Amino acid sequence: MHFAVLQFPASNCDQDCVHAVRVLGHTAEFVWHKDTSLGVADAVIVPGGFSYGDYLRCGAVARFSPVMQAVKQFADQGGLVLGICNGFQILCEANLLPGALIRNRDLQFHCEQVFLKTRNFATPFTSLIPPARPLKMPIAHGEGCYFADPETLAKLQAGQQILWEYCDVTGATTEAANPNGSVLNIAGVANERFNVAGLMPHPDRASEALLGSEDGRFVFESMVATLVEQRRQQAA
Repeated sequence: MHFAVLQFPASNCDQDCVHAVRVLGHTAEFVWHKDTSLGVADAVIVPGGFSYGDYLRCGAVARFSPVMQAVKQFADQGGLVLGICNGFQILCEANLLPGALIRNRDLQFHCEQVFLKTRNFATPFTSLIPPARPLKMPIAHGEGCYFADPETLAKLQAGQQILWEYCDVTGATTEAANPNGSVLNIAGVANERFNVAGLMPHPDRASEALLGSEDGRFVFESMVATLVEQRRQQAA
């Protein structure tokens, strides 16, 4: 499978994402923010970093980049789009995902390992995650506190769109396990069609044992499995 990895001014996890995809034996290429086409991508990754220096709000300027129109069209056609950290923020600003990411509760930048509880295993981003297994991934953000109004939260819960929650090593979603104050311990969500998802932790930085965890592979492998099945159905 071939992944398009977006690049904005001050992206800094784009190469991490390309490396993670290649570790799995697939291909990836960078797509510059001024490009108006994604090429022949099977899936899109919007990586972490500090796009446009995080001016105004994180992701607020990047949403207007020409490439984001191509991403929206790709998503509207059912294409898989994954936003990681700043990429999650961008997708929220672009209204491709609900909610917003605001300043961490303690107003401090957090760079640490966290654990994630998967809430919905029946999605293109979670299908291969082992049940009842907390995922270990790193975070690195100052504006990772997920927020949404009560009506939006109710819709997310009813539609099972909350994909990951911060938890402890046992899988308990405690207040102490929440590193940034996210409402309902939310670490990642999906859109209603489940073809667009975003999360603040970095699966791209948890793709090899050398990095301290390989749990991020489950996210990318789930995407690949979905794409393989889509091709099988199209060929049938």
